[in-house]
Amino acid sequence: MGLADRLRSGLAKSREALNQIFYMGGDVDEQFWEDLEDTLVMGDIGPELAMSVTDDLRELAAKKGLRTADQLREALAKRLAEAFPTSERDPFDDTPSCVLFVGINGAGKTTTVGKLAAAAKGKGKSVLIGGADTFRAAAIEQLQVWGERADVRVVTRERGADPASVCYDVAETAEREGTELMLIDTAGRLHTSPELMRELAKIVNVTRKRASMPVTVVLVVDATTGQNGLAQAKEFNDALDLDGLIVTKLDGTSKGGIAVSIASQLDLPIWRIGVGEGIDDFQSFDALSFTRALVGETI
Repeated sequence: MGLADRLRSGLAKSREALNQIFYMGGDVDEQFWEDLEDTLVMGDIGPELAMSVTDDLRELAAKKGLRTADQLREALAKRLAEAFPTSERDPFDDTPSCVLFVGINGAGKTTTVGKLAAAAKGKGKSVLIGGADTFRAAAIEQLQVWGERADVRVVTRERGADPASVCYDVAETAEREGTELMLIDTAGRLHTSPELMRELAKIVNVTRKRASMPVTVVLVVDATTGQNGLAQAKEFNDALDLDGLIVTKLDGTSKGGIAVSIASQLDLPIWRIGVGEGIDDFQSFDALSFTRALVGETI
C-alpha cells in the first residue's frame, strides 16, 4: 500500500460524514451549506473556521456556477489546506537538529520517538535518543527496544533522576560524537498542573542552553482527544512557546479535523502524522494530501 493509500485508509472514519454530504447532497442549495458547516464543526474543524470555509465556498460556487456538491470537493480540500501554517524547516530532515517531544501521557510520544529514530537511521543519519522520562520505567524500556531495533544509542539515567540532567547528557554526547539528530522523550505532563509545566520549561531551557544545534519543541497530540487536544495544545504553547506539532492516532477517530483546528488556531506547523500502527503509517505531513484524503478527493 502506497503512502497516499495509507493516508486515505487512516482517515476513513473522519471522511465518512463528509462523504454523506457529497454523495447524497446532490444540488448545492441552502440545506447543503447548512449541512456542510455543521459537519465541519462536528468533525472538530472549529466553528469559526467552519463558517469561514463555508462562506468562501459559497462565494466560489456562485462565481463559477458550481451546481453540484461533488464539484466542490476539490475546492473544499484546497480551502482547508490553506488553513495550515507552513514551515521552511523540517527539524527531522534538516540536520543537525535536536527535537524535544512534549505532551500528556498516552499521546504516543515514546512510540513517536522510536519510529522517527528508525526512519532517520534508515536514511543514513546518525541518531541519538534521550530518555528524559525518568518517572515511568516502561518509557525507558520502550525506547531501549526501539534503540535496539534501529541500532540507535539511548542515553538515560536511573529512574527518578532529574530529567534536565538527561537532556544535558544527551546534548554533550551528541556534540562529542557529531550526531546529526537528537530525539528526546520527556515525561507526560498534565497541562492543568502549573508546577509540572514549570518543570518541563526547565527541561526546555537547559536543552536550549547546552545543545550546539537548533532545538525544536514539538507537541505530540492524540487526535482521538478531539477538543481536549486543542485545550492541551493551548496550555503547552502558552508555557513552552511550541515550534510545531505531531498528530497521532488519526486512524482512530472520526474527527480528524482537529488537526486543522489546532494548527490553524495556534499557528503551528504539523511535521508528522500517524495514520496507523506500522512505521510506514507515520508520515511527513502535506496539507493538500491530508485534506484531499479527509474530504475524499483523489490524491
